[in-house]
Amino acid sequence: MILESTISCPECGHSKTETMSTDSCQWFYECENCHTLLQPKKGDCCVFCSYADVPCPSNQ
Repeated sequence: MILESTISCPECGHSKTETMSTDSCQWFYECENCHTLLQPKKGDCCVFCSYADVPCPSNQ
């Protein structure tokens, strides 16, 4: 299982590698560059599945 994923902000393009939780989905993520609050796209369980290069552990 891969626990690190690079999440990218759709507003400003800022990317950051984060460690994902193995026991819960992350519903919100604030971009540290532009402070946009990301939420999952319709049909996705978390922000990593919507905006990152590796899906969350529950979808791997």
